[in-house]
Amino acid sequence: MLYTDKDLKKLIIPLIFEQLLAILVGLVDTVMIAGVGEAAVSGVSLVDSINVLVINVTAAVATGGAVSAGHFLGKKDPKNANRLSWQLLLFSVWFSIIVTAIFLGAHAPMLKTAFGQVEPEVMENATVYLMITSLSICPLAVYNSCAALFRTMNDSKTTMLISILMNLINVVGNSILIYGAGIGVAGAAIATTVSRIAAAVIIMRLMFNPGRQISFRGYITWKMDFQMIRKILYIGIPNGLENSLFQLGKILTMSLISTFGTTAIAANAVCGTLASFNVLPGLAINLALLSVASVCAGAGAFDQARYYTKKLMKLATGCTAVISGMILLFTPLLLKVYQLTPQTEKLAEQVLRWNAVFVVLFWVPSFTLPNTLRAAGDVVWTMMIAIVSMWTFRIGFAYFFSRYFHWSLLGVWIAMSIDWIFRAICYESRYHGHKWEKCMKS
Repeated sequence: MLYTDKDLKKLIIPLIFEQLLAILVGLVDTVMIAGVGEAAVSGVSLVDSINVLVINVTAAVATGGAVSAGHFLGKKDPKNANRLSWQLLLFSVWFSIIVTAIFLGAHAPMLKTAFGQVEPEVMENATVYLMITSLSICPLAVYNSCAALFRTMNDSKTTMLISILMNLINVVGNSILIYGAGIGVAGAAIATTVSRIAAAVIIMRLMFNPGRQISFRGYITWKMDFQMIRKILYIGIPNGLENSLFQLGKILTMSLISTFGTTAIAANAVCGTLASFNVLPGLAINLALLSVASVCAGAGAFDQARYYTKKLMKLATGCTAVISGMILLFTPLLLKVYQLTPQTEKLAEQVLRWNAVFVVLFWVPSFTLPNTLRAAGDVVWTMMIAIVSMWTFRIGFAYFFSRYFHWSLLGVWIAMSIDWIFRAICYESRYHGHKWEKCMKS
């Protein structure tokens, strides 16, 4: 076997702590910003839906590089793994610089088009947050690329430690700038940007260690190797298109939610943070499975890819069920932390309880299973299913429930559950066949 149980624990446990830390810091961020007011929470949550679009695209490119590097490692070809990894970094930097310039230059029409109906105070907070966090896109792209490569090397402990430092900087910065300096949303944005720059610098330095399976040392060039970039983009473009259209769809649903008023926007922001705990182990296992399956695919060991997929999906489902049960029990207590109005708290409780049930049933086959398909190069099919499902069910039904049933925020989350059900059916069907095993590019 390519991976022992010890190897899997070494990869997954730090990833779980890393995901937990990210969510906890997101929770702390939201609570800190909530102290400024619901308009601040709403403004930040609206911008985060745009920022995540960019983060997902850069992460998709990183995934393309990591999967391709994993294929080379599976073939016992470290030289090409190193060459490809440097090209991944080079491409990510140039791409993120272009995106940053677009965000800084076109922030006003972007926000107006997406969220033009929000209250002026919410829009003001959104503008400040977007302008500042745009400066962190490039360092975050660098961090995502290098972190993906570390996971391919079965080293998630290092990325966990860097994540701890990054999030400590963020929390301390929030405390000083939001409450000490009293600059509210701007303080939160500055803290986020500084923490991402620090993480990028540290992880870049570590990637020059010649003792690692993948190292940048000796492979630095400013010339684009388009053969290597094609390998990266073969995985990265469909994955990026899927993620970007997925996030664009979420922006459209956020635009719909913004028409429900500040109560719905604030409730959705809180639910989004707390619901993340439902899938925390799943998010970690998704990253682990992508790395494991890419090496298996590179070695041509598809029987092992299936073995690890089944094993990790069972683990993800079990963990998700335990956490969802806890959320169902403690929902009222968790919501008290946010100091919400009674109306907002009641709406958030309804949404969280609905989500806690459906996430156990359908999230893992919807989001964990397709990572095995992607790792084998079956990216176009998974992309098409995700796009069709997102725009037909999550978006289409959200608007349908809102217009004809007046279900407000809960209708949006019900539509999301329908999206999961469709994905699960399609991915399970594909996985139990053999077409995906023949998709990897040499």
